[in-house]
Amino acid sequence: MAALPTLSRAFGLGEIRDRQFLAHGLMNRNWRLETAAGTYALKEVTDVPLPKVRRNLGVLVDLALERIPVPAPLLADGGDLVVEVGGHGYCVLPWVDGEHVQGTDLPLDQVRDLGALLARLHEGLRRHGPGPVPEQAPAAKVRDVAEADRAAAALLGRLPADPVTDLDKAAAEALHHRRGLLVRYADAPPEGEVPAGPYGWTHGDFQYRNLLRQSGRVVAVLDWDRLGVRPYGEEVARTAQVQFGVGGVFDLDRIAAFCAGYRSVIDLSEGDLADAVKRLWWKRLTDFWQLEFYLDRQDPTFGVMFLTDEALLNWWTDRADEVQAAYAAR
Repeated sequence: MAALPTLSRAFGLGEIRDRQFLAHGLMNRNWRLETAAGTYALKEVTDVPLPKVRRNLGVLVDLALERIPVPAPLLADGGDLVVEVGGHGYCVLPWVDGEHVQGTDLPLDQVRDLGALLARLHEGLRRHGPGPVPEQAPAAKVRDVAEADRAAAALLGRLPADPVTDLDKAAAEALHHRRGLLVRYADAPPEGEVPAGPYGWTHGDFQYRNLLRQSGRVVAVLDWDRLGVRPYGEEVARTAQVQFGVGGVFDLDRIAAFCAGYRSVIDLSEGDLADAVKRLWWKRLTDFWQLEFYLDRQDPTFGVMFLTDEALLNWWTDRADEVQAAYAAR
């Protein structure tokens, strides 16, 4: 890695004794560094504008002072949090040992604690967000059925007419089924483009791949690239879906425990959560980003993600009332 000597000097890392590339990241590139100064995570930013990365990293310093489990980034010479070398941006954070544990593998008491942690994070961001929160709630585009159907038709046109792989065949079948769902639920969109409930700075991707655990507790919340102002209900709904919507089904007991934990700290109303859940369901119904990534990048990982989420969407649609009841738990 040609940039490493420059980065070592800039961040005061000293001798680099070992370097390990971490292949599991989907977007940015990451390494584990053993150095004379300690063990660190080095991140090459490839998916986010560097000014936004600097803004987001600055928040972590204040959150860490409040004993919220976030790794405080290192400052380089001159006080910058990001060093640019060869047209690329890099940041360095302390290495935190821990495991990524999928939400469905957590006992219910830890699930409830996870919900409470997300609420504490939202409270911390109220005090230490990177800027003022707008006076008006952020609007959320509600994609109409006609636009979504055109997108589905375009994706079908990009898939092979005679699929060779099982993945392409399954994707085509899923798209045909999705177009049927769009017709069936054309008159059931969310009401308006302004979500209900309180809003503020949120993490944006609070899920198990971005959480490190030791001995049953979260010791680090990682990947702050998507920090932004959103309705709290949106982050609660999405987090529960990503954490507990596994294998094409929702773990409703864990969704209930997670939401109860969150609402023990921040009192989201049942109506606010119901609005957020419906908006998330509609977004999943009308969006195809995983399949678009699969075709654009020719990466089968995203094709598999599309099929997994498609199974969950169908399960969710058939049991909408049960899902809403789980999210309303206290």
